Amino acid sequence: MPLIYIVEDDVNIREIQRYALKNSGFQVQEFECGRELRQAVEKKVPSLILLDIMLPGENGLDILIELRRSRATAKVPVIMVTAKSSELDKVKGLDLGADDYMTKPFGVMELISRVKALLRRAEALPEAAVISNGEIVVDTKERSVTVGGKACELTFKEFELLKMLLLNAGIVLSRDKIMDQVWGFDYEGESRTVDMHIKTLRQKLGRGASSIKTVRNVGYRMDRES
Repeated sequence: MPLIYIVEDDVNIREIQRYALKNSGFQVQEFECGRELRQAVEKKVPSLILLDIMLPGENGLDILIELRRSRATAKVPVIMVTAKSSELDKVKGLDLGADDYMTKPFGVMELISRVKALLRRAEALPEAAVISNGEIVVDTKERSVTVGGKACELTFKEFELLKMLLLNAGIVLSRDKIMDQVWGFDYEGESRTVDMHIKTLRQKLGRGASSIKTVRNVGYRMDRES
């Protein structure tokens, strides 16, 4: 049974999250701050973390940076939860390694759908194969990426997005198709999530990003390179 850690200082929101998750068959532990989360992670690493940005005494984004720097939690899926709704806030969270982003207020069904979709992909066993295109090399077994021989650290979603582009090199992929395959759900108006992930992926790939082309009004394509 997957274990979910909730880091949220608002008792009412935390209770809603706990109730919804437990009713969907998840184990849940709740924390009000980063200090409590750190103590819990030392004892047991969870399957997924719901992390609020506005926490007492510490910003959730700083906690996210710590989680991604630690070998124990580097690959643990993290969904940021916040009252902020600007695109800049979302991009910042994704740039720092968040796998998904939810803005308060949100529906219980949306929460459960996103958690389940992220866990399905995190728990799926990748095939033992190496995919390459030009200077980009992806090892799906080790979940590692190199560009020109140099390691490139990607979040879970960025890795899945890059893998999809590589496996479909030369084919135009619509935002809806990417959303469905990489995220496992399709929320109206959420295509901006794809655009933001493409942006952060391009930044991390550096010179390897030139092969990712934007197809206006449709989506994206990975050009084949020798």
